[in-house]
Amino acid sequence: MLSKIQEFYNKLLQPEPDDSSAAEHRLRLAATALMIEVMRVDDDKSNDEIETIVQASMSRFGIERSEAEELLSLATAELHESTDYHQFTSLINKGYDLPQKLEIIEFLWQVAYADGRLDMYEEHVIRKVADLIYVPHREFIRLKEKVRQASPS
Repeated sequence: MLSKIQEFYNKLLQPEPDDSSAAEHRLRLAATALMIEVMRVDDDKSNDEIETIVQASMSRFGIERSEAEELLSLATAELHESTDYHQFTSLINKGYDLPQKLEIIEFLWQVAYADGRLDMYEEHVIRKVADLIYVPHREFIRLKEKVRQASPS
């Protein structure tokens, strides 16, 4: 498993500086890692949260389920090695404009509400990420309410 992750990392995550497809892979990894962090912060990882991350990855990145599941696995490993959110949020700041950042925040809220309840730690992580990627507070609140009203509970 580790060799597979290392091979993927070497092939896609450490590209030549002008390789735009590899840059997109790094952005995908960063966004997925942040979704995983929201899922794991409350120590209650549910299948609904995992499925929400897979579906968000498929929707946002236009990838197949198997690719989304591999991305989930790789992002989990990358998150395990990280010490803070900076490596992920800095990529998002460089690679995404405001509408794309808003979409990421909306996905984070979807993960938080996937198990039918919002934990205070999940909200804290989303607030921190929103601040780090320069999402206005009013948008943070608007997206929270949008997802809360659409969530099944």
